[in-house]
Amino acid sequence: MICNYNDFLEALLTAGFSMGGGSSDGIYSVIDWSWNEEPPYDTPVRWHTGEPETDPWEWRMRVLDERSDIAYAKLFSKRSGFITKDWYPYFLAVRRGGLTFDEAYDDGTISHFAKRIYDVVEENGALPTHTIKQMAGFGQGDKAGFDKALTELQMKMHLTMCGRQQKSSMLGVNIAWASTVLTTTENFFGDDVFNKAASITRESAYDRIREQILKLNPSAPEKKIVKFIG
Repeated sequence: MICNYNDFLEALLTAGFSMGGGSSDGIYSVIDWSWNEEPPYDTPVRWHTGEPETDPWEWRMRVLDERSDIAYAKLFSKRSGFITKDWYPYFLAVRRGGLTFDEAYDDGTISHFAKRIYDVVEENGALPTHTIKQMAGFGQGDKAGFDKALTELQMKMHLTMCGRQQKSSMLGVNIAWASTVLTTTENFFGDDVFNKAASITRESAYDRIREQILKLNPSAPEKKIVKFIG
């Protein structure tokens, strides 16, 4: 039963990974009810209340602001999810197969839009999405391509979220929603995670993740598992 942020953390660290929203997508989610559904058990946890201890929407940023061992990004089926530091090397081994960004781009598996975004972020360390868009030269008509490339970079585990930044006007007044801040996965986790990923074969990493999924959800369909991992 998840009744607060600490319960959520304990469950996530035990599981190793989770869908980020209120749907398990046939695999697993620590919070397994959506914002417009009643929880399946008695709990004060509710979506979009703004309460840091009981609102799962706030927990996304809390793990990034307060910890260094949990990644949150668009990681599964182009939707948000969490992966802990212990499990990140296994997903890296499957998704990136030991290739650097430049090697993947040279192989033709990274789009040109994605390269423009990645190069700007890598050069600057970490940037909010609205600044990335400006610095990488994306215009109003490029929104769909920009959003698709951002998702591509997160799914292929080259970029990851590291916080949020409020937009402000020229007068310094906060406007609209806060922008997601992104950084390279190398910058976020450091060498240890990548050294471990390099020592794991893609096949063994896949099998290890699949085994954990079936522990969390013995009825997970094989097609869903393949999509989730890859």
